[in-house]
Amino acid sequence: MAMLVAVGIVSIACQYLAFRLKLPAILPLLLAGLTLGPLTGVLDPDALFGDLLFPLVSLAVAIILFEGALTLKLSDLAGHGTMVRNLCTIGALVTWLIATPAAYYVLGMPMQLAALFGAIVTVTGPTVIVPMLRTVRPNTRISNILRWEGIVIDPIGALLAVLVYEYIVAAQNPFEHSLVLLLKVVVIGFGLGALMGYFLGTLLRKNWVPHYLRNTAVLTLMLGAYAASDLMAHESGLLTVTVMGIWMANMKGLDVDDILEFKETLSVLLISALFILLAARLELYTLAQLGWGAVLVLAAIMYIARPLSVFLSSPGSGLNWRELTMLSWIAPRGIVAAAVSALFALKMESFGIPKSELLVPMVFLVIIGTVVIQSLTSKSVAKLLDVRAPYPNGFLIFGGGKFARMLAKDLINKEVPVRIADTNWDTIRQARMENIPTYYGNPISEHASLTMDLSTTGKVLVLSPYRQLNPLVTYHFEHVLGDGTVLGLSEGAQAGRASHQVSEDYAKKLELFSENATYGRLASLVAKGATIRTTGLTEEFTLEDYKETYGSRATRLYAVDPKGKIHINTVSHGFELKEGWQVVSLVAPEESPVNSVSASDSSPPAG
Repeated sequence: MAMLVAVGIVSIACQYLAFRLKLPAILPLLLAGLTLGPLTGVLDPDALFGDLLFPLVSLAVAIILFEGALTLKLSDLAGHGTMVRNLCTIGALVTWLIATPAAYYVLGMPMQLAALFGAIVTVTGPTVIVPMLRTVRPNTRISNILRWEGIVIDPIGALLAVLVYEYIVAAQNPFEHSLVLLLKVVVIGFGLGALMGYFLGTLLRKNWVPHYLRNTAVLTLMLGAYAASDLMAHESGLLTVTVMGIWMANMKGLDVDDILEFKETLSVLLISALFILLAARLELYTLAQLGWGAVLVLAAIMYIARPLSVFLSSPGSGLNWRELTMLSWIAPRGIVAAAVSALFALKMESFGIPKSELLVPMVFLVIIGTVVIQSLTSKSVAKLLDVRAPYPNGFLIFGGGKFARMLAKDLINKEVPVRIADTNWDTIRQARMENIPTYYGNPISEHASLTMDLSTTGKVLVLSPYRQLNPLVTYHFEHVLGDGTVLGLSEGAQAGRASHQVSEDYAKKLELFSENATYGRLASLVAKGATIRTTGLTEEFTLEDYKETYGSRATRLYAVDPKGKIHINTVSHGFELKEGWQVVSLVAPEESPVNSVSASDSSPPAG
């Protein structure tokens, strides 16, 4: 019991350490597992779980594959460009065809085991790519391709690995019998997966399951489908849950976002514990047994398979050679590769396949090698190739109310990148109708961190009425983007009430626009017909003329200097408005003047 709890505590500590250091969580988890297992002998998973180890790992991998499959919308293959589609099909095939003979000839793996290894390492991991992209900051085209490749190829690579594994299982029997078994597994996997995906999707779409039971029902029925499939055809369960997830992700009228959020939380818990347990099972002698051949295989995957797959996938993509070279350099392996390899290694050992003990350490070496080497070098390579994105000058606006949409459109008209995020579908729908880039959902969720492109985002403006969520969004993005990058609206008199008291540290961040620019006041002004206007300051029309013209009707929002840089107005802003600057304000109509004077207009600008 104590050791089981200790694994949970260590796994959460590793996740937190990765969060603070902005590293892929896979690295501290693997290091913790190696330390607790082969290096110190404190943790022995086989002794801890006994006969339950294999079923527990199997169920955990089934959940991880199902969660990954839920993110694969077939429209993404076409919706994110030729390059993403080709990398996830042609590119994956090229990687498999190069990694397989490399493992066969260099490491001496049996062909079926080498083919399984090759299939597993086709998967690049979004959980390791996203932290890397934040540091490297490649241009938007490269960033989007790498992010979506990682998301889309996760279930595709897993499906390939599962199919290769099913073939190996079937091949343990006489030839005629093996073909029948393989056909049976494929038919049951695809058939039962599609049937259960349709059945469960219909239950959810027609709201036949109470909302509070949705996540539990999905998890239980998915595991039930996994077990039933295995009973019908041995080892077909993983194929079934993968197909089931893909089917539900592409079902019309079915929203799986709330299910995904629950599955993400569960996957983080399972992956964290699983990595420590699997790394703890590694034997030091198997690591040493890999020898220099392992380095050659790693080099073949990184420097032959990846560049070849990128350049063969490039026709029609419109990318130049610098961008293709950058894409060739970044392809870290992650979560799915490690989880699937460990499960299959356990099963290969039971079949008595020679050198099956090399599968997990070899996959882990590929993961560590790609993550470490590419994390340390990609920033320099991007600078050398001149493919880094310009300094991020864009804005993420949390909250999609009418004022937020007006501000977003005004910034877009000045060619400033903007994205609105909100958990309210109505506001997101209206923003999309106004051609404003959006993210629907919680912007601090795992899904958002993987899919929302922040490469052009320099600041976050919190303009939402969600008092419980606003502080969480503020602190999350301050960690991601740095101190001083998040600004929120004043909470006015509400902040003094017992139920709305905020910490002193958080209150200092609530100085967007002016002291009395609360969400309610801005919404009221917009409802009364206030508009956003841009006023140029010249020798003839000075700041004093601006004040005299608009008086208390204007709430200053931001200013644009002669170089085109945006300066957001705050209570303690540190810029001086001069000739050649533009002042952007929310101006109330003359017939309904605002009684209270904006704080930004009641005192001269700071020097």
